[in-house]
Amino acid sequence: MPAMPMSDYVRKLRRHLGNDLILLPSAAAVIRDDRDRILLVRQIDSGIWSTPGGAVDPDESPSDAAVREAFEETGYLIELVRVLGVYGGPQYRVTYPNGDVTSYVSTGFEARVIGGVPRPDGEETSELRWFTEDELAGVDLSIWARVMAADLFANPTAARFPKPGWRPSSGTPA
Repeated sequence: MPAMPMSDYVRKLRRHLGNDLILLPSAAAVIRDDRDRILLVRQIDSGIWSTPGGAVDPDESPSDAAVREAFEETGYLIELVRVLGVYGGPQYRVTYPNGDVTSYVSTGFEARVIGGVPRPDGEETSELRWFTEDELAGVDLSIWARVMAADLFANPTAARFPKPGWRPSSGTPA
């Protein structure tokens, strides 16, 4: 995940924990238009394309976080259509250049534009672009964008939940 502005909440945690691992809830919007394209944002620091999204603030719902982050990063007002999936695990652990380690659990939402004026925020995002499924093959995507876009295009009506890797050990009551 690209570097992003740190919230006051995370800054406070970091004062106590240093660079140690923090589990952080996040939310992302996979915004689809009527031509079956998705909107991605180019991250300023890395140049990677990603879904609009970010950390869920204390006392904020994941759905509110997805709507807020989409507006902040794209200028679009969005309406959430459905939960696309919930994503977490070792592939969503990030070590930032300053040594901070974060493991994200992200709720992905399919969304559509209902208003606003498109514009990158100039702090985290430098560009916005609509992509078809075929165009994504040659694009440098974040893991979030890659997985959520694949889920959206593979199953456009149902939420996807990865097969659980955890199983009780033998002898443990079910």
